[in-house]
Amino acid sequence: MAPDSLLPDSLLPADVLADPVSLTRALVDIESVSGDEKEITDAVEAALRTAAHLTVERSGNVVCARTARGRASRVVLAGHLDTVPLHGNFPSTMEGEIMFGCGTSDMKSGAALALHAAVTVPDPIFDVTYLFYDCEEVEAERNGLEKVSQTHPDWLAADLAILLEPTYGLVEAGCQGTMRAIVRLEGVRAHAARSWHGLNAIHRAGEVLRLLDAYEGRRVAIDGCEYREGLNAMSIRGGVAGNVIPDSCEIEVNFRFAPDRSEADAEAHLREVFDGHAFEVTDSAPGALPGLAAVPAQHFLAVVGGQPTGKLGWTDVARFAALGVPALNFGPGDPNLAHRQDERVEIPKIQAGAEILRRWLSS
Repeated sequence: MAPDSLLPDSLLPADVLADPVSLTRALVDIESVSGDEKEITDAVEAALRTAAHLTVERSGNVVCARTARGRASRVVLAGHLDTVPLHGNFPSTMEGEIMFGCGTSDMKSGAALALHAAVTVPDPIFDVTYLFYDCEEVEAERNGLEKVSQTHPDWLAADLAILLEPTYGLVEAGCQGTMRAIVRLEGVRAHAARSWHGLNAIHRAGEVLRLLDAYEGRRVAIDGCEYREGLNAMSIRGGVAGNVIPDSCEIEVNFRFAPDRSEADAEAHLREVFDGHAFEVTDSAPGALPGLAAVPAQHFLAVVGGQPTGKLGWTDVARFAALGVPALNFGPGDPNLAHRQDERVEIPKIQAGAEILRRWLSS
């Protein structure tokens, strides 16, 4: 796969905007690792400003473009422009019907669908807000969508939001919540030669690991979508020196919970599981219910066809759900290929996704 960058002097010319496949490749060929999104945001903003039917605003590296046709409903199409760090997979390359490159699946192919629709569907049946944002792949406080939810909440207001995350062309409704916590085991230090004078905290970790090994997560059906819970150890830290019985050990756990639980419910459940052990929540984000009852969602499901499934993972749909906006995940990429060195997207999936969005917005 020899590098063969698409980009000439102009980043997103009209002919590229008109073709979702060429547009995907153009976006992939603009390096935009989290925190370095200015160039791609500038290009997206300039492209949106060529469309007379859109009102375009920008805050930092977040661009918002909106129609104002006086429709009965408003929908949001949102996608992040950043990627994980490059790993020998930049710029894009092509092999037959496959496009390789960092961000092809997660989620520049999805962002390309939104940008293509923004400039090629001038008179949609819904009013549409198009959001392109930064820093999704890093810590939550840097997330551009989170920032504008605080500074420009009107940008997120809608009857339905669709996040163009990779779903392999399927509808994945809502998302799981996620919670990280530290379980602390205490012991008593002693010389390793006289270990019976101490209490080995690392050995005590076995109690917690056995609980985790035996844990059976719920399978919860909500609006016909199944969400499967999981609780797992992510890391273990402990030890003082090669001749000292350790007096402390920490196990970091991650709980993925169904969206029928609140964060408070999730924490209460973990305290029950780890009863008798010191326990501290270090990070938490709520899930999102499926949101399939909204009229625009029903229309979208009819266009896509097939049965929606629950999103097994956390996505920014939860930020919309927190504001009372039902939200779905839909994108051409395969989520199992996200962040891999051989990340890729299938050309027919891009083309089919673009046609689905066009039909949904136009009929």
